[in-house]
Amino acid sequence: MGTAPEPKEPTEPQEPIPLVLAGARGHGRRHLDNIRRLTAEGKVRLAGVCELAPLTREELGDGLGEPEQSADLAALVTRTGARIAVICTPIHTHADLALAAAERGAHLLLEKPPTPSYAEFTRLSEGLRGYGTACQIGFQSLGSHALPAIRKLMADGRIGAIRGIGAAGAWARDEDYYTRAPWAGHRTLDGRDVVDGVLTNPLAHAVATALHLADADRAEDVAGIELELYRVNAIEADDTSCVRIRTAHGTTVAAAVTLCAEQPGEPYVVVHGDRGRITFWYKLDRVRIERDGAPPETTGHPRTDLLDNLVAHLRDGTELLVPPDRTGAFMRVVEAVRTAPAPVPLPADAWRTESGAGGTARAAERRVVTGIDRLVTAGAERLALYSELRAPWAAPPTEVPHP
Repeated sequence: MGTAPEPKEPTEPQEPIPLVLAGARGHGRRHLDNIRRLTAEGKVRLAGVCELAPLTREELGDGLGEPEQSADLAALVTRTGARIAVICTPIHTHADLALAAAERGAHLLLEKPPTPSYAEFTRLSEGLRGYGTACQIGFQSLGSHALPAIRKLMADGRIGAIRGIGAAGAWARDEDYYTRAPWAGHRTLDGRDVVDGVLTNPLAHAVATALHLADADRAEDVAGIELELYRVNAIEADDTSCVRIRTAHGTTVAAAVTLCAEQPGEPYVVVHGDRGRITFWYKLDRVRIERDGAPPETTGHPRTDLLDNLVAHLRDGTELLVPPDRTGAFMRVVEAVRTAPAPVPLPADAWRTESGAGGTARAAERRVVTGIDRLVTAGAERLALYSELRAPWAAPPTEVPHP
């Protein structure tokens, strides 16, 4: 007879990790809901909320107790003993708030883009290393299990030699999108960099995901950048743009994006091989592989939540999915946008104004670039810039030398 196994020691339940949320309105509501989910699972406890005006009972909702509220993040972290700070505040406040929380012992989930300039990114990264702070950058698409699956398909030669990677994003934003906050649509505000353009904020995931699939997400992986920035809205920043990145190992990554689409659709990244292609709709975690001589295959994939991953990292050392150094290449793109000439305004005959579903509400009006959906698709397909696609309004690209 075999020997009976030794009884296992019971596992001690782990206490929920106290956290604070800085920026709980707007996009921050998504973080609030996610924290509510993780609270119900016993993983975290909302100890504090940092907002200029306290959340009402209705805004806070159920399941989160009575967190302390304050407009002073540093003091809030100190008083609550928070081990995590989730920061979802205006772009130009990221570095200062992140470092203030880290100095007081909090690890970070920091919304993208991490900072509005490469100098600020360097300051942030060096500061976090000095404090020994774990930091996750909020590119949620990089938690998709589709990414390692696609990388394996590429490595196994399922679509042949890789010719390049394109990204396409055709979204629509009405004019109220740019008046929702004082910093929205700005390149600078009160002398500080903001860089709230389509490539760097709303469709930043397209750029970051394409760089990840190219295995070129660190700063040193970027060998050159070509950039075209345009706008039709009454803003400083770009709302219709394209970028082409040459990586250090020779892969071409191109992204064509707009917030002025005719028919808005799901953004995607496409990997071009000489014997097929792989398309990844990153918000849907859906992948389609098309190979010569074979029917298309479509698969769905789960996703690891980035806050959940940060909690696991603090509890058992699970590797972070999006540490700052894995966003260095994206930050090279942010820096290129920041230092480029101001976006070129498109001529009046290149765009039109449309109303939303109501048809009469002024708030629903939006500006639409004629033919932009086709250009976005062609840019991702051909790894081309708008000027190369002969857009009638396109200007020569800005070339950014090797950093």
